Amino acid sequence: MNLAVATWLFFRLLRWAAWIFFFGFAFYFNLNRAAHLNSFVHLLPMTEMMMFGSGIIAVFAGFFELMMREKAGIPRPSFGQLIPPKGPSNGQVANRR
Repeated sequence: MNLAVATWLFFRLLRWAAWIFFFGFAFYFNLNRAAHLNSFVHLLPMTEMMMFGSGIIAVFAGFFELMMREKAGIPRPSFGQLIPPKGPSNGQVANRR
């Protein structure tokens, strides 16, 4: 496994972890809303950071995952496939013609 594939797997793991954290925190927030609000019924800064930051991290990790997949020359994985077989991606096939 080379550095580009390892970096792609890192961003893939980061993306999934951020989405799982986001939805888990949203569920937790709905169960205990009062602990995350101040006296003016505004979100606490730490709650805002965890709620909006995890979604932003997930989206940008997805962008970097796509970038590293193309750099590594990995084809698009099918559903449920962790590591696809090594082969040219669609962009590389189009550039050869």
